[in-house]
Amino acid sequence: MSRTGTTCNPTARSPTLLRKALERSSKVAVAKYAWSGRERLGLLRVRDDAIVLHSMRWPDEIRSPDDLAPAAADVSDSEVDEAVALIESLTRDELEGDDLRDTYTEAVEELIEAKREHREPPAVAEPAQERAQIVDLMAALPESVAKAREARGEDATVHEMSKKKTVKKAPAKKTASKKTTAKKATAKKATAKKATGRKSRSA
Repeated sequence: MSRTGTTCNPTARSPTLLRKALERSSKVAVAKYAWSGRERLGLLRVRDDAIVLHSMRWPDEIRSPDDLAPAAADVSDSEVDEAVALIESLTRDELEGDDLRDTYTEAVEELIEAKREHREPPAVAEPAQERAQIVDLMAALPESVAKAREARGEDATVHEMSKKKTVKKAPAKKTASKKTTAKKATAKKATAKKATGRKSRSA
C-alpha cells in the first residue's frame, strides 16, 4: 500500500527529531566534529527552527587567567554604581543602527566591484589622527553617564563619586640631622674633659 500526500525526506528526520527533543527538554548537546584536520568540540543548541553549533575549546587551548589578570585594585561602591548606571544608559533593546554595520565587508565588496568594472575605487577620507591622551577612567565615568542620559532625554545630573582620602606619611628624618646631633654631643664631652684637666693642674 503506497502512501499518498506529503512526501517525507528521510535525511531530514534525524536533525528534526534532535531539534525537537532538545527544544522540548530545554537542554543543549555537546558533540565532537572534525574541522581543519583536528577533532573539536561543539555545543548544539536550538535557535528558532535551526540547530546552532558553537565551537568550544579543549583544555590545552585555554590560557590561565592568572597571567592575564590585571593588578589588584580597590574600587568604591559609588564607582561601581556609576559604572552600572553607564551600562544601563547604553543598553539597547535591539542591536540596530549605523554604528553596528560591517563597514569593512562593505568596503571590500565595493573594492571588488570596482576592480571587476575596471574603475578606480572611491577614495576614502583618512581619519584625522588625534594625539593620544591618557584618560582617567574614574574621572571620565560620570561625564559618560551624563552624556548617555542626555542623549536618551533623561536627567543628566550625575552625583560626583566620592574620592578616597589619601593620608600622606610624614617624611622620615634625614640621617644628616642625626649625624649633626652626634657631633655636637661629642664636642660637648671633649670640652668638659678639657675643663676638668685644667682644674686638676691648677690644684
